[in-house]
Amino acid sequence: MEPGSIDNLSILYQSSNFIVVNKHWDIRIDSKMWYEKLTLQSQLKYRFPELADPDTYYGFRFCHQLDFSTSGALCVALNKAAAGSAYKCFKERMVTKAYLALVRGHVSESRATIRYAIGKNTTEGLTHMMCIEGTTGCENPKPCQSELVVLEHGMYSGDPVTKVLLQPLTGRTHQLRVHCSAIGHAVVGDFTYSFKKDGSPYRMMLHAYYLRIPTEQELVEVCAPDPFVTTMDSHWVPHRIVHQLDEVIQELKDKASQAGDEERSQEAVLRDGGEERLSPAQSPGTEEQQAKCEQWLAEWALE
Repeated sequence: MEPGSIDNLSILYQSSNFIVVNKHWDIRIDSKMWYEKLTLQSQLKYRFPELADPDTYYGFRFCHQLDFSTSGALCVALNKAAAGSAYKCFKERMVTKAYLALVRGHVSESRATIRYAIGKNTTEGLTHMMCIEGTTGCENPKPCQSELVVLEHGMYSGDPVTKVLLQPLTGRTHQLRVHCSAIGHAVVGDFTYSFKKDGSPYRMMLHAYYLRIPTEQELVEVCAPDPFVTTMDSHWVPHRIVHQLDEVIQELKDKASQAGDEERSQEAVLRDGGEERLSPAQSPGTEEQQAKCEQWLAEWALE
């Protein structure tokens, strides 16, 4: 991806309710620092000045977040009704997100489920980081789950690297980065969770590739172009394919579609007088998720 600039915002999807952008890896969503003028917020205001809403904190209703150094699909709601509908999808865990990453070393398993609980690191000098349960200074760890699928084994600048697809099934801060580091395969270029060892690549190799939000207004479903291909980055040289990316994404689509059909079937039973149920999606979330939900509700509440 070319260097970020005010006028090179990449749009993946646009309707009257939503915009999905391909966020640049070197641009923050927003910044209050006077010297940091190039942000996703400023790009959106430059490209769509008529859509900026001065009544919102960011000027735009961002449906979710991506780390500063993570690229890829990011959804923006263009009105309160759309924002509220997207919020409901996130709250009820109807959203499907999958990330591409290059991680250090060759991951031996073709698929893995990572279940380390994650908490805030209270160790002096590391308070900007998250950590896994059982490590020194890890405060209030919460259950977390990530799914990992190996796509390719190869080399990056001569070092062994694995290309993987990661699916976060929970929503803790830095979850995928922490989980990859915890299994001994830190994301390439992740200076923070390699504990300041991995600073040579030009970026952190984590990319929000697939996003599916089945809102009441419409199905928002996009793939952000894969940046981890040799034609885009000659330092990455794949040697062996383990799983095909398209096939793995189709699995996710089929699973999400099936879950949606089951949800609609259960709703029909309830309308016909069936017993009320409590799904995992309705169970209490983490304190962090609850705080975000309260913030979203305050800003997005329908009039």
